[in-house]
Amino acid sequence: MKKTEIVIDKSFIVDKIDRKIYSSFIEHLGRAVYEGIYQPESPFADEQGFRKDTLELVKELKVPMVRYPGGNFVSGYNWEDGVGPKAERPKKIDLAWHVVETNQFGLNEFVDWAKKADTEVMMAVNLGTRGVAEAMNVLEYCNIKEGSYYSDLRVKHGYKEPHNIKTWCLGNEMDGPWQIGHKTATEYGRLASETGRVMKSLDPDIKLVACGSSALGMPTFASWEAEVLDHCYHEVDYLSLHQYYNNHADNSPNFLASSVGMDEFISSVVSICDFVKAKKRSKKKIMLSFDEWNVWYHSNEQDSKLEKWVQAPHQLEDVYNFEDALLVGSMLITMLRHCDRVKVACLAQLVNVIAPIMTSDTGAWRQTIFYPYLHASIYGKGTVLNTIVKSPVYDTKDFGAAPYVDCVIIDNEEDEEVIIFAVNKDLEEDMEVTCDLRQYKDYKIVSHIELHHEDLKIENTEANPNNVVPTESGKSIVDNGILTAQLKHKSWNVIRLKK
Repeated sequence: MKKTEIVIDKSFIVDKIDRKIYSSFIEHLGRAVYEGIYQPESPFADEQGFRKDTLELVKELKVPMVRYPGGNFVSGYNWEDGVGPKAERPKKIDLAWHVVETNQFGLNEFVDWAKKADTEVMMAVNLGTRGVAEAMNVLEYCNIKEGSYYSDLRVKHGYKEPHNIKTWCLGNEMDGPWQIGHKTATEYGRLASETGRVMKSLDPDIKLVACGSSALGMPTFASWEAEVLDHCYHEVDYLSLHQYYNNHADNSPNFLASSVGMDEFISSVVSICDFVKAKKRSKKKIMLSFDEWNVWYHSNEQDSKLEKWVQAPHQLEDVYNFEDALLVGSMLITMLRHCDRVKVACLAQLVNVIAPIMTSDTGAWRQTIFYPYLHASIYGKGTVLNTIVKSPVYDTKDFGAAPYVDCVIIDNEEDEEVIIFAVNKDLEEDMEVTCDLRQYKDYKIVSHIELHHEDLKIENTEANPNNVVPTESGKSIVDNGILTAQLKHKSWNVIRLKK
């Protein structure tokens, strides 16, 4: 059996975890909204048309914040079309996804849904076809109590109290030539600066996210971040990162090593942010919002055949397999290891569209990726320790030498718990992992959750929703303060120790 040593010291910390690192995303795309979270004609709908089965699964995940309404969709969206009497709302062409948007679900409905889901709203403004004035207007509508045109309009629409949305995205993927209103770094940086300045004049308590590169592979990566921040550094609080991974080549070891690329991406963006900080002689530190991340590729072929200009098609409906869940676990570990700078992260998306939750007319179920996301959200509280992983490595095509084991250890002092998240990417052999925990001498193992399956390609479907489910079958002991755990080949693990 291969062996891995984990080294930690409770005095050597990364940072306290911001729970917004477990956020998610709902876009007007495919069946994310319509038939996902909102379906008035469904037998599962409540009095507002929200699917109760979906709400229960979202609450199970304890999602702290959800980004809305896009995504590419927002760059051509008029928020005014989705408020007020539903009978007066226009149907519009959505050029982002080549569908018809009915606008029967909009800003106020989303705020109502978020309250029922016990989550906060992260709102995006349209900086593609619109600009400073429209961003100011929607902020006024949401956050000013009364006495102005747009705040009074909200009251007229039945919402006397302001929504008080405190996190706002300044557009979406504005570096991408696919984006409606695509801009150069200079154009976007100036617009983000002016929009941010006006929005913070209206509500100084909000936090703003500027668009970073749409992916690490963008030809303008790095120069885009540096130029944008050069313009809007003092107005924004976060810079966004987006990244999706795929296994088109059907090379599972290489695919599972994608977290190495994610780690390098985060480190690179941190370096760029700090370069601009040094250049400006600033005391301010820009944090990161990894507000789109996931596996995305299973639906590509199906989506290429979709008919245009229909409503809520089955679009981007990846059916996830077990190896996808392993990578999602590794990606969560990667972001936690950077929790000193990654303060917001959004699994994209939440329901039906590249999502952990799927629905049909007869029910809702958990995809394989649901489980590592659930475990991180529930148990990943406290302070991340600087976790040194002395793991054997393997060679990969795209990421060089990759460790077999990804791991992070969290000290949850408030609940007197130590949490270990670990993925064993070895497809054949179990891994013996040891860690000196004598600093936690009174802590005992209370749980070792394991997500494992022999078939990497097995899926959870509506007919068979429990093909991949976690079990309490992990093997780990603490003897004289030394943890010894056996991680099954190809497995996601959560080991909990309690005082």
